[in-house]
Amino acid sequence: MTERTAATPDMGRRPPSPAGDGGERRCIVTGRSWPRARLVRFVIGPDGTIVPDLAEKLPGRGLWVAASADALAAATGRAFSRAARAAVRVPEDLGRRVEAGLAARCREALGIARRAGAVVSGFEKVRAALRAGKARLLIAAADGAPDGRAKVRMLAPGLPLATALTAAELGAALGREAVVHAAVTDAALAERIARECARLAGVRDREGAPDPGARQVQATEVKGRVDEA
Repeated sequence: MTERTAATPDMGRRPPSPAGDGGERRCIVTGRSWPRARLVRFVIGPDGTIVPDLAEKLPGRGLWVAASADALAAATGRAFSRAARAAVRVPEDLGRRVEAGLAARCREALGIARRAGAVVSGFEKVRAALRAGKARLLIAAADGAPDGRAKVRMLAPGLPLATALTAAELGAALGREAVVHAAVTDAALAERIARECARLAGVRDREGAPDPGARQVQATEVKGRVDEA
């Protein structure tokens, strides 16, 4: 496999801001330390190839990269080799693998919430959950109409909002053809989904979000709601 072409990272740009767990790690691209929840972990496979470890469970020394499109684009073989002090190979589609993996983790977490009866979808059901004070996390499709998102936001201006997934991706996770609005009602699941969506939002940022002014979820806020629940 050949090494991907490097891109210059925006060193001043912060990755998503979910709460940390298990201390901080240093990004091998930016040189800055972040809570683990803001990073993507990689390990070196048996054949010397860099492998994403999104669940942070694979054996071996972790090589951490900020969960942002710029940092991932700049994570070349040279950066990994320097951090690992060994020659490594970087798949050309590493960024796409990370994005696909994070999207799958978001869908999986939402699927768990659906099976637990801890998520509602559809404008009216989301509005009812908000009015009842049960919602812990709002989710809006990235390709949904801005005016619909604004209507839901007006009902709960202080509630965290995740906009990383498309309507089709939300629908796949929730057993429907497409979902534009959803709300998670379980605090612990909301925190988990918030973290995964925040990382996915970071790595998808380079392609441009449909609503670049949307306030991305911060899991620190969700965690506060967990502590209060």
